[in-house]
Amino acid sequence: MKDTDHGELTPDLLLHAYTSGIFPMSEHRDDPEIFWVEPRRRGVIPLDGFRISRSLSRTLRRDDYHVTINDDFAGVVEGCADRADTWISARIADLYQQLHDSGFAHSIEVWDQPDRKTRQLIGGVYGVALGGAYFGESMFSRRTNASKIALAWLVAHLNNGGFKLFDTQFLTSHLASLGGEEISRAEYRSRLADALAYPANFTTPALPSSGQEVVQFNTQISYRK
Repeated sequence: MKDTDHGELTPDLLLHAYTSGIFPMSEHRDDPEIFWVEPRRRGVIPLDGFRISRSLSRTLRRDDYHVTINDDFAGVVEGCADRADTWISARIADLYQQLHDSGFAHSIEVWDQPDRKTRQLIGGVYGVALGGAYFGESMFSRRTNASKIALAWLVAHLNNGGFKLFDTQFLTSHLASLGGEEISRAEYRSRLADALAYPANFTTPALPSSGQEVVQFNTQISYRK
């Protein structure tokens, strides 16, 4: 179903769509239209099942990067859209910026160093938080494993914030390697309803202090499963 009236789609309507289990996309970056998607099989990452391989563990423990939260939301969206074929149109980017400005959309940034004057954005992920559900929209890497770093830190942060559902929309081989799985539409709706009723907070918990802490936290959570 396409939305062809530019005046109809508002941030409030977009939030309502998420609570109904649907999300927006465009055909390409220059497409002024937006269509709604509700996959028959939904991708999720169980918050107690994030998989950290030995190589990713080594990458995280090196700490040769710097992670922030909501420090450059626009930069993360731009990074996600910076590819030959993207569904992130200017209209979609503007809508999510409005959600960010109103406190509903959030990003995790991965930088090459902490110095604000000289640092470069090398990866990140952004999405929408409602109740205890986090709806991941997109991620990107400009350095090997940068998106995996962002996801590992995000999963630890979501657990610390009391979230119950990490929706990835679709399941890719990349996400499957990290513990992602597919569930039916009915199962997703059930989990979504439970998560939306649960109070969680994305902004209050502090980020982990190091990659070592991220590895330990995600490993401990997985062992409790």
